[in-house]
Amino acid sequence: MRIEKIIKALEEWAPPALQESYDNSGLIVGALDWETDGVLVALDCLESVVDEAIQKNVHCIIVHHPIVFSGLKRFNGRTYIERVIMKAIKHHIAIYAIHTNLDNVLWGVNAKIMSLLGVSNHKVLSPMPDALYKFQVYVPVDARELLAESVFTAGGGKVSAYEECSFTTSGVGTFKPTQGTNPVVGKIGSREEVEEVKLEFIVPNFAKFAVERAARAAHPYEEMAFEWIKISNNATDYGAGAFGDLEESIAFDAFLAHVKTTFGTTIRYTKPVAKDVRTVAVCGGSGSFLLGAAKAVKADVFLTADYKYHQFFDADGTIAILDVGHFESEQFTIGLIAEFIEKKFPKFAVLTTEVNTNPIQYY
Repeated sequence: MRIEKIIKALEEWAPPALQESYDNSGLIVGALDWETDGVLVALDCLESVVDEAIQKNVHCIIVHHPIVFSGLKRFNGRTYIERVIMKAIKHHIAIYAIHTNLDNVLWGVNAKIMSLLGVSNHKVLSPMPDALYKFQVYVPVDARELLAESVFTAGGGKVSAYEECSFTTSGVGTFKPTQGTNPVVGKIGSREEVEEVKLEFIVPNFAKFAVERAARAAHPYEEMAFEWIKISNNATDYGAGAFGDLEESIAFDAFLAHVKTTFGTTIRYTKPVAKDVRTVAVCGGSGSFLLGAAKAVKADVFLTADYKYHQFFDADGTIAILDVGHFESEQFTIGLIAEFIEKKFPKFAVLTTEVNTNPIQYY
C-alpha cells in the first residue's frame, strides 16, 4: 500500500491543522508514493524501533512523538535523532508523527485515558480558540441541495455530535453582467433578479479550503457570492484535555489504586480535597497548563504528567493533582492508533512495537 493512503486516513481522523504551533506532526521521513506491506506503531521513534521495523520488514513507522521538532543542520550520526533519520532513509522506512493533533480531538489520546478510567461521555477540557468559522454562501434555489451536500461532504455543517447542520434564508439576488462575463442567467448589460437562498454552515478551521473548493465546484454561477466569518463558539470537538464523570463516585484511595493498576506506575499526587472522586479531568502528556481549566469544571482530580515540584502547590486545596508520568499517561496511544488503522484497513498488517521507549527507569 502507498503510505499516502494511510496518511490520508490518519489526517482525516486527526487533522494536522489542529496541532500546536511548536509541534512537527506529519510525514518526517519518506515520500507519499513510498509503499509498505504494513506499519509499526510506537510512541517514540528510536534506533531500536527502526531496527525492529527492519527486522519485521515494515517500511512505515507511525509514532505519537515526532523525532524531529526543529531544523537539523548536520547528518553525521552525532545525536540519536540524526542516527534515527539516517537509518530510516538508508532502509527506505517512512516515519509519520501524529502528535498534538491527536491530543486535540475529542476522540483522541484523552478519550482512550477516559475509557480506561471508566468515564463515558467526556468533553473537551479547554476548547480550542478560533477553531470555528461560519461560511455563508448565496445560491439559486434550485442549486441549494447540491451545494449543501457538497459542503457537508467536505467537512462543513458539523456541530458537536450533529452532522449536516445548516440554516437557510430566502431572498432575491440582483446582478448585472458586464462585457467579458459569461452569465448562467441574464443578459450582458441588464440587471437580473433571481430568487436565491443564503446557506450558512459552521466549519472547522482546517476544513475551510476544502469547503470553499467544494462549494465553488457545485455552484452554478460564474462568480460565487460568499463570506467567511470568524465566530467565538466553543469548538466542542477540538481542544486540549478532557473531563467527565465516573458512573458512580469512588473513594479517593480506591481511585488511586485503580490508576496505579491501569497505568502500571507510581503516582505523585497532592492531598485529596474530597473523600470521593466523581468528576475527573485528564491530559495525556504534559498538562500543567490545564490546571485552571480542571478547577473551572470542579474536577475532583486532575490526571496528567510532568509536574514540577513548585507546580504541585498550585492545587491549593481545591483539586488533587495526579502525576502518572509522561510515557505512562500516553502508553495507550499506541493501541489507539493501531486500532484505528486496523479498522480502516482490515487486511493490512498493523504491528505494535515490542520496544519500551520510556527513557525513565524506576528503582
